[in-house]
Amino acid sequence: QVQLVESGGGLVQAGGSLRLSCAASGRTFSTYTMAWFRQAPGKERECVAAIGWSGGSGWFADSVKGRFTISRDNAKNTMYLQMSSLKPEDTAVYFCAAGRSLSNIYLQVGYDFWGQGTQVTVSS
Repeated sequence: QVQLVESGGGLVQAGGSLRLSCAASGRTFSTYTMAWFRQAPGKERECVAAIGWSGGSGWFADSVKGRFTISRDNAKNTMYLQMSSLKPEDTAVYFCAAGRSLSNIYLQVGYDFWGQGTQVTVSS
């Protein structure tokens, strides 16, 4: 079992930055692919970034490419999402997720564990 807790959300003006953190419990964090999803009111949940168990540059949705970076610290059981040049359309609840058997890292299917979400609001 992996428990995930997001933090770092809040209210920011357009053009600003935020860093989200996802803290994981358990000793198997380093074996999971991790991802950030977001869900805006009235919209489906979508993957914005994902990172493999060993790290690397990650995968990004086109809508955030060049503005968001994803990273993980396996020693601290923590994943991060650095968000810059934020836009009002980035407003959503952001969730972190962990999974092992993934056919496509940007789909919800295959992610076994989810956090409760953290609200990000970008004002214009």
